[in-house]
Amino acid sequence: MSGAGTLPLREQRDTRSKRGAIAFFLPSVRLGGAQRVIVNLAQGITERGLPVDVVLAAADGVFLEQLARSVRVVDLGAGRLLRSLFPLARYLRRERPRVLVSSMSHANLIALWAARLAGGRTPVVVTEHSTMSRANTDERQLDRGLLPALLRTFYPWAASVVAVSRGAADDLARTSGLPRDRVQVAYNPVITPALMALCHKAPGHPWFGAGQPPVILGVGRLTAAKDFPTLIRAFAEVRRRRPARLIILGDGEERPALEALIRELQLTDDAALPGFRDDAAAYMAASAVFVLSSAWEGLPTVLIEAMAAGAPVVSTDCPSGPREILQDGRLGALVPIGDVTALANAILTALERPRHQLPPDVLAPFTMEAAVDHYLQLIEKV
Repeated sequence: MSGAGTLPLREQRDTRSKRGAIAFFLPSVRLGGAQRVIVNLAQGITERGLPVDVVLAAADGVFLEQLARSVRVVDLGAGRLLRSLFPLARYLRRERPRVLVSSMSHANLIALWAARLAGGRTPVVVTEHSTMSRANTDERQLDRGLLPALLRTFYPWAASVVAVSRGAADDLARTSGLPRDRVQVAYNPVITPALMALCHKAPGHPWFGAGQPPVILGVGRLTAAKDFPTLIRAFAEVRRRRPARLIILGDGEERPALEALIRELQLTDDAALPGFRDDAAAYMAASAVFVLSSAWEGLPTVLIEAMAAGAPVVSTDCPSGPREILQDGRLGALVPIGDVTALANAILTALERPRHQLPPDVLAPFTMEAAVDHYLQLIEKV
């Protein structure tokens, strides 16, 4: 990998001057909703004719090759996020981007510190993609106590603070101590032409063949936040009452525990964990019901994708995002977090109902066009 002072191979594809580029900073572009959002934003902004740098602590991850060729990838060669502080500061001094947009709490802090080290000429927009108070429970005990204090101290340095839903913005203000009017809301660019093209493709799984039982689908990283054990237990209740199958797409540290639960509930013939698939939208379009079982979110991208794909949806009423997206339950069932029976009943009801077309304006705020407009307006103000 290259340091910030040299141009990696990917950067050499674009020799235009990068003075005034819009820069996005991430640890990497591995699996994750925030990473996918940045890939989409970078593409949408370059399509408007503006230069974009994606600056990575380590240039690796499944989304790397999905970045548009017009996007310049800057590999800081740091490996770990904390080691990227000084390379990022050197990049900011050398390139002087128009703005630096960072995502996720720890990366946001590095971005703010690096901008100060670089002389403070580059405004920083920090974005939060989850519900901070809930996401912070996953941290080590030291981090749980320290992170809110760091946010209260350093987020005021940001030119703009952005959350991806109203609920996430409310929570961030409470957690960080920032005034609520200091936290802006910008929805993610979820619905793209590439997503809609995938919706018309056949999923690569035999359970979607003619005459097969209906497939219930979950998609997301296999982590505690997604609470897939509740979905698996709810599916077991559904399976006792009618034929059905369950597919959960994604990878993560909870895989062994989820596989053990499937065996324990004797669901091995009817539940599958095929791993991460970059054609998840094809699965969504073909599924009988899409289920979001999360304990917390920020703005659940997969729920919006499933709705765009035409799938009936059921979701937990978790913080934050589902209630906003589903318009208080008008567009899909909302059930309590961790309630196996309520989730099973909502799935059974959705399986019995005919599919219906969503009003055309419902998903407009989550399109690439709307999100790019919103971010460019934010950038113009900093």
